[in-house]
Amino acid sequence: MQNNNAATLVACPTCHTKTPWSTENIDRPFCSPRCKLIDLGAWASESYSIPQQTSEEEEIFSEDLIIDPNKSFL
Repeated sequence: MQNNNAATLVACPTCHTKTPWSTENIDRPFCSPRCKLIDLGAWASESYSIPQQTSEEEEIFSEDLIIDPNKSFL
């Protein structure tokens, strides 16, 4: 049985230090304000990104679009 007084420890996403997941840790899931700011800076500088597949819209409006005079876009 789990002890309710013991806080769950999680790894800080920035430095991987074990830190308690509790209401007393105002920086959770980070271990410190410094690690929180490092992570914010990574987002702001676009170090983190979600891979994007090319969409049909991008293909339609691309520069190398070969126009077929026999097709109408309307």
